[in-house]
Amino acid sequence: MAPTFRRQTLAGEMLVLQLAIVVVVLLAVAAVSLAQSRATFNRVEGRRVTALAEQLAATPLVRSQLLGPLPQEALAPLVNATQTQSGVTSVTVADAEGRVVSSTDPTLIGARVPRGEGADVTSGWSGPLTVRGSRELVAQVPVLGATRQTLGRHLGTVMVGEADPTVWQRLSGASSYLLAYLGIAEGVVALDPQHRLTLVNEMGRRLLDLPADCVGRSLDGLGIDGRLRDVLAGATSAAAGPSDEVVVRHGRVLVMNRMTVTKDGRTLGSVTTLRDRTELARLEREIGSFRSTSELLRAQAHEFANQLHTISGLIQIGEQDEVVRYVRGLTRRRQSLDLTLSRRVRDTAVAALITAKSSLAAERRVALRVSERTALDRLDPADAADVATVLGNLVDNAVDAAASPDEAHGAWVEIELRQDAASVEIVVRDSGPGVAPELAREVFSHGFTTKAARQGERGIGLALTRLVCERHGGEISVTNTPEGAVFTARMTVSHLPDAVAEGAAP
Repeated sequence: MAPTFRRQTLAGEMLVLQLAIVVVVLLAVAAVSLAQSRATFNRVEGRRVTALAEQLAATPLVRSQLLGPLPQEALAPLVNATQTQSGVTSVTVADAEGRVVSSTDPTLIGARVPRGEGADVTSGWSGPLTVRGSRELVAQVPVLGATRQTLGRHLGTVMVGEADPTVWQRLSGASSYLLAYLGIAEGVVALDPQHRLTLVNEMGRRLLDLPADCVGRSLDGLGIDGRLRDVLAGATSAAAGPSDEVVVRHGRVLVMNRMTVTKDGRTLGSVTTLRDRTELARLEREIGSFRSTSELLRAQAHEFANQLHTISGLIQIGEQDEVVRYVRGLTRRRQSLDLTLSRRVRDTAVAALITAKSSLAAERRVALRVSERTALDRLDPADAADVATVLGNLVDNAVDAAASPDEAHGAWVEIELRQDAASVEIVVRDSGPGVAPELAREVFSHGFTTKAARQGERGIGLALTRLVCERHGGEISVTNTPEGAVFTARMTVSHLPDAVAEGAAP
């Protein structure tokens, strides 16, 4: 008698289907997480090794020893200490001919320093590089002379590298994304081809404010429309491949990454991960002052070096009178900015931000000016931080727009701060091409930057700016003028008691 096989029950088939969906979701999340891990490593560690290399290249000991006969003996303690304190994989110093004179890897001494493809020894370079068989993310920064005799001369190169994590290390880091599926860190939403929810974890349900019985219902049935629906359904640029998309949902800034799930050429649906970036705004405000200081010092050092080169060139061609006029012009410009800020902007945090942005704008050949109508008293520290966040984001976008290749000639950005008893109005104008009329109303809800708006990409700066204004009972808008774009933000703030009293005094 032939054996008989019992047909699997409908419940059993549904269980198998659900398990298959879970496995597909986990694999998809793992793949996305690995890609995000690599991008995060390149971005974060790239900045760190570049900063370390710039710091080491600017050290007087490195400059002086590269001019001496035996630099490796004196530089070895500094090179090893830098590696120990920072935890990087390698630190290397080479002379002007590209020969390694000191390194945490003794086998490199005497050899030619490895160069990345297209690397320029005089301007620096960063990127992935193979060093003695090991793949590292490295930054190569030139060491330039700073004395009267060696000003601007190329003395050597500093290279700092961080080893690329292995696949297993990336998988270990990606485990946090897999745990997010269980409701710890990230939200996960799965849709079928008809845009019905087939799976959503607790974090995803909370971030999207979905009801408990949302599984099985369509996006339209859940009232999800607009920008959020476009991202979940793949109607944005993310449809072409995994890409971070910014969505503002019920006062939260969400970064969403969508991946289409296919098998044997058939589309099974999609998986979207969600990360809440709202709380990062608080951390960004806390570290904002340190970041601004670092950027200010770098920009001022670059600006100062350019000015010294100009003065040196004028002296060499015998134009002493022109040197005097040039120095006087620099002095007048600095005194004019300092006087304007001290008289019109009395809040030190906001004034410091404008000073930093002025140097950064000058580095990109954009004139940053303060309107004569500007008047701002001292603010409560928490409010001052939020005003600085809004102003900084708007200025960054304005400088990006004004510094575009077609707008570089005579580029400018103007700041105007106005206040009354309970609010501050921030107006930032620029000489850029403006914002396309069809994007003017969407630019804040979609999280564009002015630069990205011209290219159809999305960022997070203006989305955060809008949220900060709304938390203060205000708003933000953009209009176009013949000269460029005008961003206007209004916020309710608190003034310090003594500032209010002084402002009321005759």
